Amino acid sequence: MKLPNLNIGDITASLPIIQGGMGVAISMADLAAAVANEGGIGVIATVGICYNEPDAFTNFVESNKRALRNEIRKAKKLTKGILGVNILGAMTNYDDMVDTAIEEGIDVIISGAGLPLNLPRNRAQKNSKVKLIPIASSGRSAAIICKSWDNKYNCVPDAVVVEGPKAGGHLGFSREELSHMEEHSLEKLVTDVMAAVAPYEEKYKRKIPVIAAGGVYTGEDIAKYLKLGCAGVQMATRFVATNECNADIKFKEAFITADEKDIVLIQSPVGLPGRAIRNKFLELVESGKKVPIKCAYHCLKTCKVEQSPYCIALALVNAAKGKLENGFAFCGANAFRVKKIVSVKDLVNELMTEAEIHFKGFALKPAV
Repeated sequence: MKLPNLNIGDITASLPIIQGGMGVAISMADLAAAVANEGGIGVIATVGICYNEPDAFTNFVESNKRALRNEIRKAKKLTKGILGVNILGAMTNYDDMVDTAIEEGIDVIISGAGLPLNLPRNRAQKNSKVKLIPIASSGRSAAIICKSWDNKYNCVPDAVVVEGPKAGGHLGFSREELSHMEEHSLEKLVTDVMAAVAPYEEKYKRKIPVIAAGGVYTGEDIAKYLKLGCAGVQMATRFVATNECNADIKFKEAFITADEKDIVLIQSPVGLPGRAIRNKFLELVESGKKVPIKCAYHCLKTCKVEQSPYCIALALVNAAKGKLENGFAFCGANAFRVKKIVSVKDLVNELMTEAEIHFKGFALKPAV
């Protein structure tokens, strides 16, 4: 049974998958274009995108804008498919990155790490038709975003990504909430968000697609969330160990060699819990061997620079370059299940074959 398309306003992805944005320098043009070529939505992560620019430390704002323009243009040369960017709401250069992405004609902007309450303003100022997709971690946060956009900008999100507690990187949950993940299961969260957006769907007479993210790993998972009423899924961890992923081979191998016990929660210098693969760098941090650093640039509003034992931006850049002795890899809860490097095409074929089988099976189950 063929899976439904992912429809977001007037754009249609034949593959109901958004490739999650992974910074720093993990999901760049090559990966995003490869996913878009398979019919999904390929996403470039904007945080730390200036890592290869010669003036990254001395001209933070302009080097980021330049690097983003170059990545979007590179991706567009590699695909005619749908492309998006992921822009963290906590970025100190948030508006600059949003405006740059719009100017380059990006199809979709996905924004989390804080409630993007003013995102429609940038679109209106640029007279753009870019699709705006906030990330929510609860029905309450989705309702706050919808109410704010409705009141201030007379619009609602084009879709909502619901990110559960099994996601990778920085998480929208407290340590206490993460210790009771069963109470915040993705299944429950997507149901809550669907209920939260329903009044706004009625008011605007249009569908607000809900996208499930965080712990989605198999084709069976995809089928499950589609049957729950989601329009699609967002997946990041599965795309790390692909030929097209922009990370160094050593970064990918960290996923392949990781055991379940190696997947840990850390406290990030930006003040949020995060999920990563334990290594010697993190062990040194944990033991207090790392000392506070001088920030080269204040890239995230929430970073406690004066208290930080390391620069997370530099640590993630080092990891992406394979220098894991000076950094670490963010990952999703299922990273230990990754066992080989494949092409994006082969991965998508595997996921879709399995999803179609299970989607058909779910469809045949009698109603209870």
